[in-house]
Amino acid sequence: MSAPAPPPIEVSRQAGIATIRFNRPAVLNAIDLETAQGFGAAVDDVTADDGVRVIVLAGAGSSFIAGGDLGYFRAAADRAEAAKVLIAAMHAPLLKLVRDKRAVVASLKGAVAGGGVGVALSADLAVAADDVRFNLAYVAIAASPDCGSTWNLVHLVGLRKAMELALLNERVDAAEALRLGLVNRVVPAAALEATTVSIAQRLAAQSPLALARTKALLRAACEAPLAAQLDAEKAAFAVGAASADFAEALDAFFAKRKPVFTGR
Repeated sequence: MSAPAPPPIEVSRQAGIATIRFNRPAVLNAIDLETAQGFGAAVDDVTADDGVRVIVLAGAGSSFIAGGDLGYFRAAADRAEAAKVLIAAMHAPLLKLVRDKRAVVASLKGAVAGGGVGVALSADLAVAADDVRFNLAYVAIAASPDCGSTWNLVHLVGLRKAMELALLNERVDAAEALRLGLVNRVVPAAALEATTVSIAQRLAAQSPLALARTKALLRAACEAPLAAQLDAEKAAFAVGAASADFAEALDAFFAKRKPVFTGR
């Protein structure tokens, strides 16, 4: 008997860091329905775990995600319905990650195309290997973007550049991705995993309450008017000032030691 196929999504945990890894390296982690559903289950799993402080999104093999699996669409009797089902299965967990209290870090390498762009841009932070290649690729197959790409691109690079990337199907290398703000850091491919872990560890060492409030405020700032944002900042700071983590930070500062945060 042949060994069973590995799951298309793998989840691992270590020291408060949960890694969700797309695991179809033979097809550059292209997303079919099983993968999308596995991603949703993985997001539900790690966001329900109070021991998880940081979530990392990664891809097995040489690439992050090369987009949707076109074989899935080719085999579908009703392609419009197949698209709705697949996209809904991806959109729900992506929105859940955006709204989650934890910081989400994308670890990017090789091909980041199609829906993979949306997944990457949905993360709060992104570190990329120097071999990364972004490409929306939708117009090349007579399709339009999904997985939040249009919203995220406009907010990150502005309308005119987003139009260029999407309509002209422009490819973006690592240096350009860094210049545009699609990623936070570019490192040699051999250093990607270690750098991702280092960033995740730094985040995990912070107060989870402070990180959650800061993430929520920054996300809300994309849409909120200034007056409402100022009120939200004041309310969030007041909640934090009453926390045990804030008291620990004050004690550690004056004692000249490193704080130990408990999330209370």
